[in-house]
Amino acid sequence: MTNTDPSLDAHLVVDQGTFRLDLRLRVAAGEVVALLGPNGAGKTTALRTLAGLAALSAGHITLGGTDLDQPEHRTWVPTERRPIGVVFQDYLLFPHLSALDNVAFGLRRHGIDRRAARDQATGWLDRMGLADQARCRPRQLSGGQAQRVALARALAVHPALLLLDEPLAALDARTRLDTRAELQRHLGAHTGATLLVTHDPLDALVLADRLVIVEAGRVVQEGDAATITARPRTDYVARLVGLNLYRGTADGLTVLVEGAFPLATADQHHGDVFVAFPPSAVALYPTRPDGSPRNTWPATISGIQRHGDNLRVQLDGPIGVAADITPLAAAQLHLAPGQPVWAAVKATETRVYPASAP
Repeated sequence: MTNTDPSLDAHLVVDQGTFRLDLRLRVAAGEVVALLGPNGAGKTTALRTLAGLAALSAGHITLGGTDLDQPEHRTWVPTERRPIGVVFQDYLLFPHLSALDNVAFGLRRHGIDRRAARDQATGWLDRMGLADQARCRPRQLSGGQAQRVALARALAVHPALLLLDEPLAALDARTRLDTRAELQRHLGAHTGATLLVTHDPLDALVLADRLVIVEAGRVVQEGDAATITARPRTDYVARLVGLNLYRGTADGLTVLVEGAFPLATADQHHGDVFVAFPPSAVALYPTRPDGSPRNTWPATISGIQRHGDNLRVQLDGPIGVAADITPLAAAQLHLAPGQPVWAAVKATETRVYPASAP
């Protein structure tokens, strides 16, 4: 980050029928903040209000000390006058314009004459590694190239706030990997604030300085990647970072979860807590295991999916749990949906932390 003073200071309150977005956002100049959440959480609504495509019901949007939307004072700055650049999920390039003229379009809208706009656009395409595609129209570009043209168009006007709406979602896996690395480099050079709206935790972890998790229109957790991944506070966040998560009551080295199921832990706690452990910590057995695991219980396989190089096994039982095992182990256990198994987790594999926010 280039400074610690917030470039964006917003309280987004939007009423849409039975849904209400009530979200506070502060993004410093030079900072990249990722906004994550399930479908219907309010991410797109937040982006639209910041861009001026929808109005607030209450609250405020202040960018660089200037009020852009403040219903209480009837302040409203239209989209075209906001110092904001947007890269939409489908890029929204003008199909009849070349890559060069797509990038120059925003500059022309800011009052720059045609020659100067095209000169600057040429510089941006060169910076994006697209000098050879300057004359190409969008239909002649690959997905990664189109994404970079859209980013160049947004950055060329030096926005105080850059909004990225699922910017990598339309790309295949290989192109996504390369484009994510390029996007990281360009965001590192952007001096304004950046808000990244995404469903992909990897995009957020690689590109963002800070994560804001929103569910049902409200922030449920925020912090840097290390904090979020170490201590998820909702089921959505736990799934996002790949952990099994339970809330319960601790009494020393035991946490009672799901009302009655005791989990042995390695750390002493008392009161309302979360217990988390990765799917890789769950061992599966055809019969009740002998030996050291203090946490063992009967379960039934409810589903099996490929997960990277392993298989993720969903288990029903006194607690629902996900377990990661190798294909070889699955074959040896002859795993199939509906099959009864025994699950085990060592107490030392669990992580316990207070349920009250710090």
